[in-house]
Amino acid sequence: MATTERDRPYSQFNFRVSWQPAPDSEGDNLEETDVRAGFQEVTGLGLEITIAEYRAGNAQVNSPIKITGTHKVPDVTFKRGVIGRLDLWDWVREVRDGAQNQLKNVTIRLMSEDRESVAQEWLLKNARPMKYTGPSLNGKGTDLAIEEFVLSCEQIEMPA
Repeated sequence: MATTERDRPYSQFNFRVSWQPAPDSEGDNLEETDVRAGFQEVTGLGLEITIAEYRAGNAQVNSPIKITGTHKVPDVTFKRGVIGRLDLWDWVREVRDGAQNQLKNVTIRLMSEDRESVAQEWLLKNARPMKYTGPSLNGKGTDLAIEEFVLSCEQIEMPA
């Protein structure tokens, strides 16, 4: 995938999510799988690098130097309409029941306006579900039933 630089930012509403078993896991199917029904929203893509401050007692200035430390990736939230598919729930259930080999690499692709070209891509490595929230139900409501999945991953990359 090659990103295309341009002057105008891309719109946020054309994106695709897919996954495949992480290389260490024992998944049967190594092919990338598109998530059916898509998602209404993906939030939390990011990275935080910790910075440690250090000052030696004999330093010539009264301020610390800053040293780059480890990094961490925040949890990423996916929301989609309830359509009766259990593919994500099956993954949640497997992890809940103790399967340590159910890590997946999740790819999020921001699409250009033609919905064919990839504008930007994020790869969540060694992701696993950590939270599921079912829809809010209201007999007088008019909103759609939305379910939410929160994934915890070990690394985020932006493949070139």
